[in-house]
Amino acid sequence: MLSVFGPLAWAGDTLRIATYNTELSRDGPGLLLRDIRNGRDPQVTAVIEVIRALGPDILVLQNFDFDAGHAAASALQGALGAAGLDMPHMFLRAPNTGLPTGLDMDGDGRTGRADDAQGHGGFRGQGGLLILSRLPIDHAAALDFTALPWRDLPGATLPTRNAAPFPSPEAQAAQRLSSVAHWALPVATPDGPLWVLAFHATPPVFDGPEDRNGLRNADEIRFWQVLLDGGLGPAPQARFVIAGNANIDPDRGEGRRGAIRALVNDRRVAPLTPMGHAGANTVDWSDIGLGQRRVSYVLPSNDLRIVASGVFWPPPDNPLADAVARASRHRPVWADIALSGAD
Repeated sequence: MLSVFGPLAWAGDTLRIATYNTELSRDGPGLLLRDIRNGRDPQVTAVIEVIRALGPDILVLQNFDFDAGHAAASALQGALGAAGLDMPHMFLRAPNTGLPTGLDMDGDGRTGRADDAQGHGGFRGQGGLLILSRLPIDHAAALDFTALPWRDLPGATLPTRNAAPFPSPEAQAAQRLSSVAHWALPVATPDGPLWVLAFHATPPVFDGPEDRNGLRNADEIRFWQVLLDGGLGPAPQARFVIAGNANIDPDRGEGRRGAIRALVNDRRVAPLTPMGHAGANTVDWSDIGLGQRRVSYVLPSNDLRIVASGVFWPPPDNPLADAVARASRHRPVWADIALSGAD
């Protein structure tokens, strides 16, 4: 359980890897950049305070708007540096959110709406993915599966209506698997590369009896096992960490929970259930009547030694509790990984 963290100076013996759904997405392009740069947005300042206190070495952020010039990401880097946390390396590529298709992708008879993009989004890049790191990232060796067609995932389960592809054969042929992105990239450590497998899956709700979103969520999660099985070509077999928001709890709520259970219990993943003030929960959706759930995950491979882990969910009397609640409904999840030879 967490107390108050101070910013960690990387000592070279352990790495702190974290994932955090910041909910920093804004309603239009450029607005997030504005809010970071002006230094007055209470949510942005709270997110920075939380990240600084957590002190990660590698950080996977969800719901962070993408722009082609990487201006918002660079602004966040600068703001974190000014707060005392230097994370000079970043990885980001255009996500599927807001990417137009020109097709009716949700079967409502209309086109050009947020749900008709490859991933839900009112503009290109809304609610994207971002990785920040204190250690160098090997961009040339990174694997980007964001454009993988859903139907090309081995064993894909695609939605149907009356035994026909839903919403249409054309839409299903065009539909990508990733609602945001799936990335696998090596980070250089003193003990050799550590692969970070990052993603953000669609919520398994907001659809009809075809269960389009539920099926997609399950396949976005199952993707990692397919990748590790070699079903999509050469893949990391050791020293990896799966980090992201699966948008589903293994035990509660709607969705095909078997997919996340299978991933958490995969023999290649260390048996790890980070805990915080609210147990294993990582989000508070009380505002929409769902309460607390576990939806974000850091899953190290079983060949890594885990020194400590947790959900950054301090109790109400903790000085950081207000900032954590103001920043996002989600809480960061973290794990400290020992490097070879560390005590």
